[in-house]
Amino acid sequence: MTRSRNSVTIRDVAKKAGVSVATVSRYLNHTGPVSHAVSERLKTVMTELNYVPHAAARNLATHKSFTVGLLLSDIGGDFFAPLLRGIEDTLAEHGYDLLISSTRRPQRWRGKQLPVGPHNTDGILGFADSLDETHLHQLAERHFPVVLIHRTPPADLLVPSVTVENKAAARAITSHLIEVHHRRRILFLQGPPEQEDSYWRETGYRQALSDHGLTLDPALVRRGDFEQQVAYEAILQAHREGVVFDAVFTGDDEAAVGTLAALQKLHLAVPEEISVVGFDDQRMAPYLTPPLTTVRAPTELVGHYAAQRLLELIQGGAVEELLTLLPTEIIIRRSCGCSPS
Repeated sequence: MTRSRNSVTIRDVAKKAGVSVATVSRYLNHTGPVSHAVSERLKTVMTELNYVPHAAARNLATHKSFTVGLLLSDIGGDFFAPLLRGIEDTLAEHGYDLLISSTRRPQRWRGKQLPVGPHNTDGILGFADSLDETHLHQLAERHFPVVLIHRTPPADLLVPSVTVENKAAARAITSHLIEVHHRRRILFLQGPPEQEDSYWRETGYRQALSDHGLTLDPALVRRGDFEQQVAYEAILQAHREGVVFDAVFTGDDEAAVGTLAALQKLHLAVPEEISVVGFDDQRMAPYLTPPLTTVRAPTELVGHYAAQRLLELIQGGAVEELLTLLPTEIIIRRSCGCSPS
């Protein structure tokens, strides 16, 4: 008969698996190498014995919480699902839990203790603008592991970051509108002003206009905030002001949803009258009407690499690569005017 979980000890596991107690401890606490064969044998034995390590005892023994904190400025929209999946799957493989704190007003943490940090986690993942420079410097002074997502650190801090290539992709998709579809009045919807993704996408847009000898009209640059409703209102407002445009680069796919709804309300046909392109290639992009031409960003991979970099720091590794810049690609669908096969 299988013994109850409470009566099974680490020594029972070691004896049945034919390994030392130290090997079982290394496996449970991730404090040293254990071969794949031994790892699989230990998993089987622990299942057979119904053994579950006591988390509190493990934490006391290792002085670790085996928890990673994630700070987000928002958690709404389709963008965050693959990012979280990449983070959670990677952490789970190494026995770590994820503690998430989200607020649309990260400034409320200024001058206060962060909701996640040295007091309850072994390291922090900070998304975009969720960590201000003051907190970053404080964490660096304590040598506390931090990895930034979709944001680069201040020049004086050696903090790793993981993001995607924004500028070249934005330049390329804007050039596609100009060269292939002969658009000349391309309206650009900015993201939140504090987010680097928005800055680099706008930079790519501006460079594409310059490349083709087009003068930037300030009336064609509007706030979309990477949000459906904000983008919807921005398009309607531009139309009320009499701004003429023949294409919209929506900044991201969430804003594309609002843009398409606004153009439908205005009885402007996409792509016949107005071309629309986005960024991210979120899961709803192929199912919009018309299907959205956009830039595919490897969002799940961003989460994976960010978690991997943080685990390396937690386990005592050095910062070998400050910036991990993942490639993006243009995905052609019908909203720009193309008819992909």
